[in-house]
Amino acid sequence: MKKRNNINQQRAGLSRREFLIRSGALGVAGVSLPALLAACGGGSSGGGNSLFFDNWPLYIDPSEDGAVGTVERFNAASGVEMTYTEAYNDNDEYFAKIQPLLGAGQRIEPDLIAPTFWMAGRLISLGWVDKLPLGQMSNLGNLEDNYVKPPWDPTGEFSLPWQAGTAGIAYNIDVTGREIKSTADLFDPAFKGKIGMLTEMRDTMGLILMSQGVDIATISSFDQAAASFDLLAKAKADGQIRAFTGNDYIDDLVSGNYAACVGWSGDVLQLGKDSPNIRFVVPEEGGTLWADVMVMPKGTENVDAVAKWLDFVYDPVEAAQITAYVQYFSPVKGVREEVAKIDPELAENPLVFPDTATASRLKSWANLSEDVDAQFADAFSGITGA
Repeated sequence: MKKRNNINQQRAGLSRREFLIRSGALGVAGVSLPALLAACGGGSSGGGNSLFFDNWPLYIDPSEDGAVGTVERFNAASGVEMTYTEAYNDNDEYFAKIQPLLGAGQRIEPDLIAPTFWMAGRLISLGWVDKLPLGQMSNLGNLEDNYVKPPWDPTGEFSLPWQAGTAGIAYNIDVTGREIKSTADLFDPAFKGKIGMLTEMRDTMGLILMSQGVDIATISSFDQAAASFDLLAKAKADGQIRAFTGNDYIDDLVSGNYAACVGWSGDVLQLGKDSPNIRFVVPEEGGTLWADVMVMPKGTENVDAVAKWLDFVYDPVEAAQITAYVQYFSPVKGVREEVAKIDPELAENPLVFPDTATASRLKSWANLSEDVDAQFADAFSGITGA
């Protein structure tokens, strides 16, 4: 699971100090959710012209410094009364909160949530989400082709991507003394005790599996991954790996405690200007492509409002405002051209708009069955100690 509560502190190009200042000024989008869940007929999801979207923290452009944020622009343009909250901090934690009601066939309060793709696939498999009102969208054609009928949503009826990104290798060239190109470099004895791995199983294991020639887009059994888990376990036992972390790998990377680590593209984008010695590369063998996707929990009543929101954020002009702020991959066609009008330098950044060669090396995980997913999770936690 992405530790997105930590990641998003870096997404907007903020220092930790700036994050603390800004998070206190986010207004409605930054408040805690008093009661995540509501039984049937309760909460703010009643009525025909309201919308409740529970998303990850700092994952949308706010109204500040004279600029009008996406939520406020949508409210004005649609007449919908939108409640936007940031209580989605961890996939497994959120699943544990919604399971009692959705598992019992009852509604939860949010009309939309944005789980990471693999969790979305789990919710779809369980039958806990409704089909999105795609037929009411005029901007559906703006969905980037690689997200049409993705592995986690084979029919393409239940989800639409919110934002996406990639995991690869972040490294401190002052420590490595050379460019890093391959996942194999993480296992170079020259870097013993200076390698970091992520606690996000799919990103850490995804890179290792691809380096071992395993296609994560089609993997379906633990046996296919056993050798890669053995490789990771040996590296841990031999002291090659300094630590398994969430987003706090950034501190060790900048300080030089890490020579290299599995990391996320957006983090390095934020670090680049202040720390030019920090680099990011999609390994030659490939990097993982993840997406946080919008799904509509079972029993949602405000379907028309959901349709209006989806259509609004899939307008490239509006989507560009979000991309310029969060600086991750947009799933909307035409966003690069619109971002160029806002920030020409950002529009040319390959960590936000990957070139063809880079994009061809990015892969998303297959939608694992419940049993296989549990095997992967148990094996990984057995190595990390989590």
